[in-house]
Amino acid sequence: MTFLMLTTAATSAASNQDPNGTPGSIYRGYKQLKDKCEANSLDCTPSNMADDPIVINVGGKRFETYEETLARFPDTLLGSATRRSKFYNIRRQEYFFDRHRTAFDSILYYYQSGGSLIRPEHVPPHVFINEVIFFDLPEEAVQVIQLEAGIADEPEEQPMPDNYYLRVIWNTLEYPNSSRVAKFLAIFSVIVISLSLIIFCAETMPAFKPKPGNGSADGKPEPNPYEKVWFQVNTFVIVWFTGEYVIRLISSPQKFKFLVGALNIIDLLSILPYYVQLGLDEDDSSISVLRVVRVVRVFRVFKLSRHSRGLQILGNTLKASLNELIMLMFFLTIGVMIFASCVYYAEGGPGSDFQSIPHAFWWAVVTMTTVGYGDVSPSSFEGKIVGALCAISGKTI
Repeated sequence: MTFLMLTTAATSAASNQDPNGTPGSIYRGYKQLKDKCEANSLDCTPSNMADDPIVINVGGKRFETYEETLARFPDTLLGSATRRSKFYNIRRQEYFFDRHRTAFDSILYYYQSGGSLIRPEHVPPHVFINEVIFFDLPEEAVQVIQLEAGIADEPEEQPMPDNYYLRVIWNTLEYPNSSRVAKFLAIFSVIVISLSLIIFCAETMPAFKPKPGNGSADGKPEPNPYEKVWFQVNTFVIVWFTGEYVIRLISSPQKFKFLVGALNIIDLLSILPYYVQLGLDEDDSSISVLRVVRVVRVFRVFKLSRHSRGLQILGNTLKASLNELIMLMFFLTIGVMIFASCVYYAEGGPGSDFQSIPHAFWWAVVTMTTVGYGDVSPSSFEGKIVGALCAISGKTI
C-alpha cells in the first residue's frame, strides 16, 4: 500500500515537471499563467506596462529599455509589439533573440538616439548589415551602412537582345566569363590592343626611321623600310577593332545607349584615325592634321579598361569623386592666379623671366605642385617670399 502511494506521488510530480527539468511547483505556475493568457486572449508581455522596462536577451546578454523608446520606430521588429511578441519567453519574462550580441548594442542605440546607427569597429560590415535587416530597420539605415562599408548594391538586370543569336553574340563579346569562347576572345582582344600600343610607340623610335642624308638620286628622301610593316600591322589591328565595334553595335539591345557609352566612344576614337589617315596625303598642307590624327590613337590604351576590373573600379572611383576633383582644380586655379600675379609684380621688368602674368602661370603651377623644374625662379627677396608661400600653399592643398 505504501509503495503504491509513493508511486502515485512520483507520477503526479513527474506530470507537473518541465521537460527541461524545472521543478513541478515552478512549472505549474508557468503553465497556469500561459494557459490563462491563451484562454482569455490576453497580452501577458510586459510591453503593455509602460512603467516597467522591457528585457531583451540577445545571445545571452540582457538589455533593458522602455516601450516608448522602441515605439519611436513602430514599423521595425522591436517597435511593433505584435511582431516582437513571437520572441517573448513567458517563463523568463523577456524577449529572446539568438543574434549577434555586440551588434545589438548599436541597434538599441538606434532607438535610443532617435535614428543614429553606428557600426561597431570590430563587427564586420556584412554581419552588421544582416543584423540590421533582421530587426527590420528602415532601408535608409541599411543604405548608410552599405555606403560607409563600400558595399555596392546588387547590379540591375541588364537588358538582352530578343533574338537568340544576337543574345549569344552579345554575351560572348560583352561578358568574358560567360563561356570559354568569350574568355578566349577577350584575351585575344587584349593581345591586339597591346600590339597596337607597342607599334604606336615603336614607330617613333630613331632606329625604325630613315637615316638622315640617305635619299634617292632625284633628291627625294628614301622611303622608310618599316613603313609597310607598320601599315600592315595597323591594318590588322583596325580590322579587328572595326569588326568588334560593328558586331557589338548590331547585337546591342540598346543602340543609342551603346553609341553614347564612354567605352564605346573610346573604341570609335581609336578606329577613326586610321580611316582619316587613308584619305590624307603626307604633304605640307596635311602634315599637322596627320599629327593630330596619330596622337588620337593613344586612346587605344583606354580599351584595356573594358577587360580590366581594376581599371573599371578606378574609373568609377574617379567618377564618384568628380565634384571633389573639380573643387581641387578650382582652388589650384585660384592659387595659380594669385601667385602668378604676385611674382610678376615682384620680379617683372626688363630681362626678367616673368615677362607677363600668363608667363608666370607655368612657374606657379610647377611650384604649387612641388615639381620645381628650376627653369624659371625668382631672384629678388620679395619674389622668394612669394615663391615660399606658393610652395607652402601647394602642399596645403
